[in-house]
Parts: sequence; C-alpha cells; structure tokens
Amino acid sequence: MLRRIFITVAEVSGDKHAAALIRSLKSIEPDLIVEGLGGPQMEAAGATLLHNTVTGAAMGWRGALRALEFARWVKLVRAHYAQHKPDLHICIDSSAMNLPFAKLAKSFGVPVLYYIAPQLWASREGRMKKLRRDVDAVASIVPFEEPYFRQHGVNATFVGHPLFDQIRESASRDAEPRFPERPPIVGIIPGSRKSEVKQNFPHLLEVMDRIKGEFPAVKFLIPTTSSVHALVAGLARARNEVEIKQDAFDEFVPQCDLCITKSGTSTVHVAAYHVPMIVVYRINPILWHLAARWLIKTKKIAMVNILAGQIELVPEYIPWYGSNEPVANCAIDLLKHPEKLAEQSRKLKELMATLDKPGASMNAAKLAVELMDAKQK
Repeated sequence: MLRRIFITVAEVSGDKHAAALIRSLKSIEPDLIVEGLGGPQMEAAGATLLHNTVTGAAMGWRGALRALEFARWVKLVRAHYAQHKPDLHICIDSSAMNLPFAKLAKSFGVPVLYYIAPQLWASREGRMKKLRRDVDAVASIVPFEEPYFRQHGVNATFVGHPLFDQIRESASRDAEPRFPERPPIVGIIPGSRKSEVKQNFPHLLEVMDRIKGEFPAVKFLIPTTSSVHALVAGLARARNEVEIKQDAFDEFVPQCDLCITKSGTSTVHVAAYHVPMIVVYRINPILWHLAARWLIKTKKIAMVNILAGQIELVPEYIPWYGSNEPVANCAIDLLKHPEKLAEQSRKLKELMATLDKPGASMNAAKLAVELMDAKQK
C-alpha cells in the first residue's frame, strides 16, 4: 500500500524548503504520495495542493485578518484526513499556522514531524507545551536548537540548514574585481510578503537615494519573488541604477558588496554567501511598544546576530521607525570603509561554517521515513 505524507506551509521560504524535502523523500520512496497546503514550488516538486497558502502570506494586523481563512483550511484538511488519512504530517515553519495542524493530525493518530522549528527560544515559549504534546520529532536547522528543545522534553535533531543544499557558491566572488576597484554594488532585499514590501521598501528607496548621492555610480540589485515582483517594480519605477529580477537571489547576492535586507530567513541566506549586510524591519511604533517588545526575549532580533551569540555582528535596525538617516548613514560609512566590509565578511564566513552540515533536506527526509516506519511496527 502506498504511503502518504501531508505537508503544511505558510510562506515562500517554507514552500522552497518543502520542495527540497519532497524531492529528497521521493528519492527514498518514489511512490510516496505527497499532499498539502503550500505553494507552487511544492507543487512543482510533486505535491498535490489542496490550497495555495503561500501567495497571501502576511504579518502584523494583515496577518490577523488572513487568519480568518485559517478556519476554512482546517475544515478542508479535516475533511481530507477523513477520506485520505496520511501516514505522517510534516509542519514547516510558521507555528501560528502549524501547531493547530499538528493538534489536528494527532487527533487522527497521525505522527507529526516539525521541520524548521518554531523559534520558541525567541518568543512565545508558552507554545512549548503544545509542541511537546502534539509533535513527535523536530528537525532543527540551527545547532543550538537541538539541546534547547531536548531540555524542554521535545525530541529534536539538528539536521543542518537547508540553504546550504540550495545555494551555489559563486566562483566569481573572489575572481572578479571588487569594490573599491569598481563602483559599489548594493543588494536590496525587500521581503517576500506584500505587507513587508509596503512597510519597508518605500523607506529603502530613500536610503538608496542617499547612497546614490554619495556614490553616483552605485548599482542596486533587487531580487524578488513572484508574489511581490510587480509591487517592487512599480514602487521602484524606472531607475537606471536599479536592476530588479524575479527569483534571482542566488544570482544577485554573491555579486554584492553590501546588502540591506529585511529581517528573517534572508539574513542567513545573505550570510551564506559571506556578503556584509545591514538588517532592517519597519514596524509601527505603537504595535512595537504595545506588543512586540514584550513578546521577544532575545537581545538581538536579526537571526545572524542571534547565531553569533546575541552580539551585533551585523548592524540591525529593528524596530525601524522614524528617520531613515541612521540606516543610510550606516550604509555609507561601510562603503566608505571597505576594511569594515571585509571584516564583517570574514566573521560571517566563520559563523556560517557552524551551520554547514551537508544534506539537511535528506536528513529531514530520513527522519520522516523513520517516523512512518515506527508507526507501522
């Protein structure tokens, strides 16, 4: 009898990691049936989607409005489970979406694997009880998470970071002339959600104008995703110094001397190429002071700085509200002192070496197969 796996994903990055996981699963078990909630990359990898949950991903109050859809998704999955009960449910990232699905799976007696664990060490540690109750195994992607979750009674295994399965090391990064031998190239990473782009990108454009004022020959590279490409292109309009391209992160970032990126998975992705960065995240100050600042337990918010031991290895402006001058001044200072860029790049290379465990997707796939095998015994 063919075995079935159901995967739930909420965001573009999760869709990408799910696709890599699906390909690894099918290399182990070619006849495996994979279904789920996710996006186009999961579908291209061989999954049957009940619903696309990726293109409308949002945070903040927009995310709260989107949560109204969640009841419909739960009803949809519950009905599907009644007809086609899977042998395993895999949750990927996004605890707000996935912990309720883990509970649903357990109510049907289906084992649950959580890949790319919720960052409970940063906020909402109260969700640990749900994780311990409803999740059979956690596949963590950063080393310190394995002992952290195990100390809280959760079966966790460090599998490596999936970015290292996906990125291509750029041979040209050291071979071609670098700044200051040529004009600077600055990457701008505005986010993969429309809400992030609307919050951050207009202010990033002002920062770009300030940089251009100091370095008239500067070139800006902006990689986008399908969900935000039209929005980014519209906001940037016809700027000669700007190149915008969809799905070009791994093409653009290695060319850059500096990236200004919104906070999130993208910070680790940039760091994987050892490219110096500034991390920002525009947020409403009222929302920050009323809620966010009380929920976040870490001294730093940018993942690269957390991985570095809560030090500011890269400059972070989170929350970012008020004047754009501090970010612009920081970028200009780094570009005026290439030795600072070189030092940050060296430190990022050392940090990323601690995450570079080969085969994250395959390691997670093997955990998935082990859980299914154990259930059948």
